[in-house]
Amino acid sequence: MRSQKENQNSSLAIDSWQTKIRDFIIYQVGFKLIQKYEQLIPQYSLVGDTPFFDGKKFSWTTDLENNSKVIREELDNILQYTEGLPNFQDISPDQGYSTTNDRLWKTYFLYGYGVKAQKNCQRCPKTTQIIESIPGMKTAFFSILLPGKHIPKHRGPYKGVVRCLLGLKVPEPREKCRIKVADEVAYWEEGKAMFFDDSFPHEAWNETDDMRVVLFLDIVRPMRFPLSWLNIALLKLISISPFVQDANSNQKKWDKKLEELFNN
Repeated sequence: MRSQKENQNSSLAIDSWQTKIRDFIIYQVGFKLIQKYEQLIPQYSLVGDTPFFDGKKFSWTTDLENNSKVIREELDNILQYTEGLPNFQDISPDQGYSTTNDRLWKTYFLYGYGVKAQKNCQRCPKTTQIIESIPGMKTAFFSILLPGKHIPKHRGPYKGVVRCLLGLKVPEPREKCRIKVADEVAYWEEGKAMFFDDSFPHEAWNETDDMRVVLFLDIVRPMRFPLSWLNIALLKLISISPFVQDANSNQKKWDKKLEELFNN
């Protein structure tokens, strides 16, 4: 008869093999399907297919900008602990962003692909209420780009979302704090929202002596039926993928560190 240890080892081997099969299906088959689907998005997009979007196309832009001071107040409390906040790569290492110094891009996550960072949201209740009122909001976090930071050219993982960056703390001169999407360059402004398609190659710089902070939002791209329905279905699948689940696990590990940080 097999021993209990042998049964445990066998069970672990099966679980490992099942995990490999699952990951292969998601990463290989899923990636190819998404690539084909993305080719249809420009035809069905209700906001066009350009590097940048006009904020007037989104009904909630004015409300978000009008609440920027409220959000900034809660952000200022968080920024007192900047040194202890996680780097972007600590939460989502699989995105493969290669930066000049990983320790110069700090984050404070509120939502990640629809998964709520409960304790972080509790520290920013007003901001949480504001972002939860945005239709189709999937990801939200404070993106803190410290002095001398350059995020090299890359593209987002999925064209089915639109990215919004609300300027909260923007250092001068603005020419040294900028983003380039495709061949277009834009500059942040405090209290103003910037919209762009992160499936276009883009990169960002902060060449000033102060930090730049934006509220980073990913929202469901408005599209015509039936792709609107398919888009929501794909986003739900992405939310249960290892890519997102691993990031969620990393955030939970950081919850304990952050609790200690904010309680000291």
